[in-house]
Amino acid sequence: MKRIASLAAPLALTVLGLSGCGLKPLYTGGGSGVVATTLTRIQVAPIEGKAGWLMTNALNDRLAAGGATPLYRLEVRLDDKITGLGVRRDDSVAREQRTLRARYQLIDLTKGTVLLDATAGSDAGIDVVGSEYATIAAENTALERLSDIVADQIVSRVALYAQRTQTSKAP
Repeated sequence: MKRIASLAAPLALTVLGLSGCGLKPLYTGGGSGVVATTLTRIQVAPIEGKAGWLMTNALNDRLAAGGATPLYRLEVRLDDKITGLGVRRDDSVAREQRTLRARYQLIDLTKGTVLLDATAGSDAGIDVVGSEYATIAAENTALERLSDIVADQIVSRVALYAQRTQTSKAP
């Protein structure tokens, strides 16, 4: 019982400290909040290649365009690389690393200005096995996962930008 009492005071101080730290929910107001409505007004420009198709779908799923006239365009350029890492005695590759990097820009369609210019990326390790089919399947699965991860990073950064710009415009 004494142990619980000795932990209660620091816990209470921690809770009080967190309440005054200034953290605010990103999606305040839910689906009708500033961030959510901004995200639905973004159109994703076409992105080249298979990785681009996966990225476009992942971004569109997360942005959930509401059918309203877009105010912004998201332009993304991808760099998708597979690098051999481990080498066997017969000089064949034993392990690969797939890297997906994205440079993206959020463009205001009314003014044509770049509002946000940033990068996102992630890596995945792939075991190269005796079956070429299994290796190709693993490479494709890695690309799908990486597309989801990078799309999450992009949307999070755009949402944070939307929140910060709306907060700075508030009286």
